[in-house]
Amino acid sequence: MNFRDQLLAAERANDSLLCVGLDPNPAQFPAGLRGNARRIFDFCRAIVDATHDLAIAFKPQIAYFAAHRAEDQLEQLISHIHAVAPGVPVILDAKRGDIGSTAEQYAREAFERYQADALTLSPYMGFDSLEPYMAYDGKGLILLCRTSNAGGADLQAQPLASGERVYEHLARLAEGAWNRGGQLGLVVGATFPAEIARVRALAPTLPLLVPGIGAQGGDAQAAVRAGWRAAGGRTVAPLAVSSSRAVLYASAGDDFAAAARDAALAARAQLNAARCTL
Repeated sequence: MNFRDQLLAAERANDSLLCVGLDPNPAQFPAGLRGNARRIFDFCRAIVDATHDLAIAFKPQIAYFAAHRAEDQLEQLISHIHAVAPGVPVILDAKRGDIGSTAEQYAREAFERYQADALTLSPYMGFDSLEPYMAYDGKGLILLCRTSNAGGADLQAQPLASGERVYEHLARLAEGAWNRGGQLGLVVGATFPAEIARVRALAPTLPLLVPGIGAQGGDAQAAVRAGWRAAGGRTVAPLAVSSSRAVLYASAGDDFAAAARDAALAARAQLNAARCTL
């Protein structure tokens, strides 16, 4: 099953568009774990166990592990997700961007070492920077398109000679000439629902990963209305809307996992309410 089909299956199985971001910061852990980087896996495992039936995907951010020399815990975590939630894909959020043999090693890291189902990539070195990842058949390659940060407009929103903006040109390439193996998806921030709608118009079939709800203040319902599409009662354009801190740190007490589940339930319900209006 390729990544796009994994998303569609997880959406149906868990009735969810919610992607749970895993950005573990030991300084924000509950009291019994706080400050202890050796307990990153334990913290994340509790979150996964509490939310895996509510998620369309999990998205560990590699920097939060690497900064604490916890790459082995990241391997352990992804293995755990595959064991307890085999139908829920894992998106490794690494935003890699390089070419040639270096890109080959990044691909090996993501798909062989960590066994991720998809990887976020920066496409701004062109198509040949994506090719090494395409050797891994069925893996998802999610390209930064119109990101959730305001500064993304410095480059992504610049007009080209054709009249298109950079992010629009990228969306068109990803839907068409670049998507040779059917592996591509796009990152579009929830903080810019009008841009989500524009990307969806240019890339009507691609999976969209939409960060920025929760702590970043993006409008979850606007994001769903702009980016999710269905026909005949079935999703045709997958959408994974990511929330990290609002779920992970819903409580600083011993009930942190239960609070995370409550936060994920609320986020899933909010996303589904928007889906029901379409």
